[in-house]
Amino acid sequence: MSQALLSKPQMRGLLGKRLRIHIFGAFAFSLGVVALYKFGVAEPRKRAYANFYKNYDAVKEFEAMRDAGVFQGVSPKQ
Repeated sequence: MSQALLSKPQMRGLLGKRLRIHIFGAFAFSLGVVALYKFGVAEPRKRAYANFYKNYDAVKEFEAMRDAGVFQGVSPKQ
């Protein structure tokens, strides 16, 4: 009588069923991580570089380093 109340465990296809669930979960998780990286790291970094080079003057920077004596092959401005 007690055996009729218990259902049989699923033995066939159990691995495939579990893998399908885990693959979809892993795909969704990876998309979330990519989106967080893109909007949390990559985009702010791009904006920081753009803002830096918007006001950057390479000639002025070179002259400041030359006057400070950073370069060995370039004599300071006299």
